[in-house]
Amino acid sequence: MPETTLACSAWQRWLWLLLAYLSIGMAMLGMILPGLPTTEFVLLAAWAASRSSPRLAAWLENHRVFGPLLRDWKNGGLIARRTKWVASASMLLALSILLLTVNHLPSVLFAAAGMSCGALFIWTRPEKPRAG
Repeated sequence: MPETTLACSAWQRWLWLLLAYLSIGMAMLGMILPGLPTTEFVLLAAWAASRSSPRLAAWLENHRVFGPLLRDWKNGGLIARRTKWVASASMLLALSILLLTVNHLPSVLFAAAGMSCGALFIWTRPEKPRAG
């Protein structure tokens, strides 16, 4: 079955659609809350939408904010340098807040390890070549 084919049953289609909308909501929250990822939720939303709603998938790909991110990802897993810096700064801010507010060191270390893995992943993704 091709990747963009809709799910076979109606209940599967509704589950994929629910996942897509929940992921869009989480991505929007991630745009304003430090430490909550945006890119991963946009990619998950696009993937789930491709299995449930061609209209939603097209809307995401043509969205003013999310569209370029999805097109870059489809064209070789590219992540813009600005996105990498914003994500890294957001993770650093979230970790700083954790350090100041959470007294349970193992929790802070676990969060720091997860953020480090995320940062390592995004910084090892290719970038668009500079124009010029």
